[in-house]
Amino acid sequence: MTDEKKQEDAARAARAEKRRRRDKTRKDQMGQDRLAESAGPQPAVILVAPQMGENIGAAARAMLNFGLTDLRIVKPRDGWPNERAYALASGAAPLLDNAKLFETTEEAVADLSFIMAATARRRELEIPVIGTGEVGPQLVKCQRGGIASGIMFGPEQSGLTNDDVVLCDYILTYPINPAFQSLNLAQAVAVFSYIWGSRESTAPPDFFDKGEPLPAPRKDLTRMLEHLEDELEKAGFFYPPQKTPLMKNNIRAPLIRGQLTEQEVRTFRGMIKALAKGRGAARK
Repeated sequence: MTDEKKQEDAARAARAEKRRRRDKTRKDQMGQDRLAESAGPQPAVILVAPQMGENIGAAARAMLNFGLTDLRIVKPRDGWPNERAYALASGAAPLLDNAKLFETTEEAVADLSFIMAATARRRELEIPVIGTGEVGPQLVKCQRGGIASGIMFGPEQSGLTNDDVVLCDYILTYPINPAFQSLNLAQAVAVFSYIWGSRESTAPPDFFDKGEPLPAPRKDLTRMLEHLEDELEKAGFFYPPQKTPLMKNNIRAPLIRGQLTEQEVRTFRGMIKALAKGRGAARK
């Protein structure tokens, strides 16, 4: 490496450090606390396999503009932390500092009970679609009911896979021009952040009734589904083999959509275990 290149790298690092120190201050240009707490849980924003650090930084900036602070990143292409993300965050450096990094989508949503997938693509999965006019009241209900919620966005080039989407309760779609549906990742996050910021102040008719059992954490539901799929595999249910992934997703979709409670998940696991033991010789 030449001396000139070393000097350029050192100057770039110094500028980055200066920007990071500036952005770590808790006050914005108006003197307001950047990370002010909201009343109740807020939705997590999950970026699945994002490709460009610039989009992560711009997404963080949009989130903080509307009071969202729970940023989760699944296996970013260029690793983490990413200097390009900080360059575009413009004051939202604390979100990037506190971002949670995961290897899989399942790990990223394990503690959530209400999840949406932001996608414009049609899916062969039978998962209900929710529009921008409906999602605000739903989020208010989650916040007031103490329900841990989240929304996931896919990578810039390919979007979310069916394996990602099947983990969700709803598909969120924007009223986008059908002739041009190429929405930048950071822009998509910004649209959702605006929806959150402008959500209804009065909850709609009952969605999560007060006092009703809460939906089970996704990690418990995932373990139940893996248990069921394992027993079905042993019973020879998945045939022909090439259709196994689709069959598994079609099993998962309605059970996840059913919003099973922790007790219901335990009951299902007991049923699966009892049926498996009842196979007699096949179990030995």
